Amino acid sequence: MNDVCVSVEPGICGFSCAIRAQKAKKQTVFLEISGSECKQIQRLSEILREITLQQLFMPLTRNPIFVSEERAGCHPACPVPLAVVKTVEVAMGMALPREVRIRFES
Repeated sequence: MNDVCVSVEPGICGFSCAIRAQKAKKQTVFLEISGSECKQIQRLSEILREITLQQLFMPLTRNPIFVSEERAGCHPACPVPLAVVKTVEVAMGMALPREVRIRFES
């Protein structure tokens, strides 16, 4: 799969966004995060433009997605960076496009 688009509804903040991942080369994906009114996600979209297969599997402390999340000031529980990981995996043909959900049970 070369071009993958997902929508993210992150929860109580209400700052939905869209993530688009486009495979550029064999092991590189270009990223676009758009549509969010969240200032931190807007900064994340400016910082994080592409990722390679090697970078995708780096430990969290060196992984460009999570390093960029920290630099952008995102909340630690923000699901957008995780959605970026899943979107990149699908764009690289390493995962199937399946919905992910966190549901609170009462």
